[in-house]
Amino acid sequence: MIKAVRVGDRDLSQKTLSYVTLRAVARFCRTADATITRHRVPELRGLEESSLHAQLAAHLVPFARKAWLDLQHPDEGAVRFDHDHCLKIWALTQPRIDADFLLLDEAQDTTPVVEKIFLAQRDHAQPVMVGDSAQAIYHWRGAKDVMAGFDGTQLALSSSFRFGPRLAEEANRWLHLADAPVRLTGADTVPAEPGPVTRPDAVLCGTNVGAMAQVMELLSDGHRVALAGGGDSLRALALAARDLKEGRRTTHPELVLFTTWGDLQDYAACDPAGRDLRPLADLVDTHGADAVLAAVAHLAPEDQSEATVSTAHKAIGREWAQVKIADDFIPPSDGPPHRTGQATGRRIDDKEACLAYVAVTRTRHRLDIGGLAWINEHTEGASAGPQPPR
Repeated sequence: MIKAVRVGDRDLSQKTLSYVTLRAVARFCRTADATITRHRVPELRGLEESSLHAQLAAHLVPFARKAWLDLQHPDEGAVRFDHDHCLKIWALTQPRIDADFLLLDEAQDTTPVVEKIFLAQRDHAQPVMVGDSAQAIYHWRGAKDVMAGFDGTQLALSSSFRFGPRLAEEANRWLHLADAPVRLTGADTVPAEPGPVTRPDAVLCGTNVGAMAQVMELLSDGHRVALAGGGDSLRALALAARDLKEGRRTTHPELVLFTTWGDLQDYAACDPAGRDLRPLADLVDTHGADAVLAAVAHLAPEDQSEATVSTAHKAIGREWAQVKIADDFIPPSDGPPHRTGQATGRRIDDKEACLAYVAVTRTRHRLDIGGLAWINEHTEGASAGPQPPR
């Protein structure tokens, strides 16, 4: 049984420690490791300093290993058993897949555990990898682009049947910024183009909180709205925010170390590590936690909605007729002035460009670039311009 502990000047509850322990097990399941080590214990917000995290990890690794032992007996164990546990247990048996060839889809975002299984079959099966390296957007979960080190024959499918030449130009601009080797050619028979969209089939966002803001805006305009992936995670955040605003500590793992809402506001406003919490603070301060909870309660199933709101991450592999890009794709901050006196803008990170590329390629007919329009004024974006296919 995990007991509450104090790490640094922070008290961690039994519930928080149990959550972090299970996250360590989940992270282990995505790796090719044979045993759980301290490197699999995730950082807690507010305990990022290396010595504090080492203290936390040393305390939790034995419990994570006990949880993993429990999972070896799914019919009798106390820990909830899921697909990732099943896959990892199977992977540790060093399985042989009897097949003539194996196809690995979405190979640009492959977890190490799947990579190890797949490559272990090369001596008796022909491996085929399918993917788009420019759509590698799950690195933060430990995924990797296994095509980068694959020594097989490369064949490029660069013609898009989803959209036409105008949207291919926009996609190619982001491919250029991501330093990708391929360029797209749009289908002349598809009448797709960029331009304003007033009634989008989908609104694509950069963050979960940005998605919630879009949901609330569309609901206030009287639309039936769906949220890709559902609203459970946002509901949990809103409940945690309400607890903090009402003077109660929360058990939410992302906010557990804050004692008051004011602490969270200060952290979000002043600490670079809290930059990702600013949208949450702004959303709750503007609308209130109860309004966010009400919006989640009014979400519709996708097949009954007029518009779907999604993060770009959840939109991968999907498409809609008319797509609008939300305004939470934050432009890079200004860099040092150019010799002309104009701000050059921070270099656009490859990962940012890849996420934008995913977002702008989800439409079939019309794309409102919206929150990514800053690219037209950015030094790198302006110099990239529309990129022809290679």
